[in-house]
Amino acid sequence: MSSDLPPYFRIDPARAAQSLGEPASTEGFGEIARACAAGRADLASRGLEDDGDRRLRLFSTWEICRYLIPVAQGHFRRVLKANPELPQGRSETEGGAKWFSLDEVLRLRAHFGAEGSKAKHYLPYRPEGLPAKIVAVANFKGGVGKTSTAAHLAMSAALDGYRVLVVDLDSQGSMTSVFGGRVEDEWGTVFPLIGRHYAEHLQGENRRRAERGETPQPLDETLDEALKISARDLVQTTHWPNIDLIGAQLNLYWAEFQIPVWRMAARGWKLWDALTDRLEADGLLDDYDIVFLDTPPALGYLTINGLAAADILLVPLGASFLEFDSTGRFFDMLHATFGSIEEGENMAARALGREELRFEWDAVRAIVTRFDATQQAELASLMQAYLGPTLSPHRQDFTALIGQAGEQVQGIYEADYRDFNRETYARGRETFDATYAAFKSLLVGAWHRDAQAVAEAAE
Repeated sequence: MSSDLPPYFRIDPARAAQSLGEPASTEGFGEIARACAAGRADLASRGLEDDGDRRLRLFSTWEICRYLIPVAQGHFRRVLKANPELPQGRSETEGGAKWFSLDEVLRLRAHFGAEGSKAKHYLPYRPEGLPAKIVAVANFKGGVGKTSTAAHLAMSAALDGYRVLVVDLDSQGSMTSVFGGRVEDEWGTVFPLIGRHYAEHLQGENRRRAERGETPQPLDETLDEALKISARDLVQTTHWPNIDLIGAQLNLYWAEFQIPVWRMAARGWKLWDALTDRLEADGLLDDYDIVFLDTPPALGYLTINGLAAADILLVPLGASFLEFDSTGRFFDMLHATFGSIEEGENMAARALGREELRFEWDAVRAIVTRFDATQQAELASLMQAYLGPTLSPHRQDFTALIGQAGEQVQGIYEADYRDFNRETYARGRETFDATYAAFKSLLVGAWHRDAQAVAEAAE
């Protein structure tokens, strides 16, 4: 047979059978999983210190004045000299640049906010008396940059001075890995919060049963245990001083089987309110400024909880036909799912003369990720024409910095700019800074609108 034919014409059956190997088995999956676990531990350890912990890098005076606190470097140095009680930084060489931890940067920002020019916004905008905003990052197609977008927005917000809580709803636990979280089993995830919400619903039902002289429904061991756990019990600190985490691991997936069983047993349980109610009741919406929810790549019960809790919904997608098509179907599923919940609840509400249920979000935006202007500009423009303001006009470029940082198991904000060409660093950071700016505009606008509504209601 001619050697210039495509390779699929040159396959010998006997050699193919020989290279096939032994048939796969269930035990084989375990071996593959163990190999992946060993590789994952090896890769993750690249971001760890000698003692096995992760630490956030230091920030230079140049970086602080350019990206974090809007002051000239000369003025910054003068303020430090005049205020010796402030963090003074450390130099790696005699007379070299000063470097500061993020904790120290936050203290310096607070000082400038209290003592600096009133014309500058040193502190991030957050109206007093209003709860944290919850942001869900979701799409049921994997590989669209969902976790990466959520993680980098969380880091951006932390650098901006906000107190951030990241909640991983995906049993794959990718967001948990990004922030170095350790979760032993489902009891360290949001599972007990949802279980507690259901258990408290049953307790309310049992009180009503007792009033009618009926036998109460017993709570099983799982629900008894869930009643002892609050959201604060699940929060882990991270190597970022102002980012905390509620993590995830594989056992969280069992929630997708348990939640419908609970729902079938108690049709009156509003399962979509579970996460919102527990975060609010346990005070986390007061403890933090922003809560980021990283959802699974599927429209299951955990994703529904995340989407129902969200004030802002961000939907990452690539500029390709398949991802545009899939995202359209995702929005179609959202319409059907939440429309069905509203219809079912409101039939009873109308019959009883109660207020009807209506889901509402401050803003919904699709974000183009991993954008290549040389290959995807035309399709991205077409997507913009169809989606209009729903699609953020900012497109998140894929740069060398993003790829190199990913190899080191880091977010780009965790990467030391000295490890890169300065231009590469600036361009890589610029695309994520612009993504954060577009998000922050939604955040500030939503808070401002809420503050206005509160003021008008008080008049």
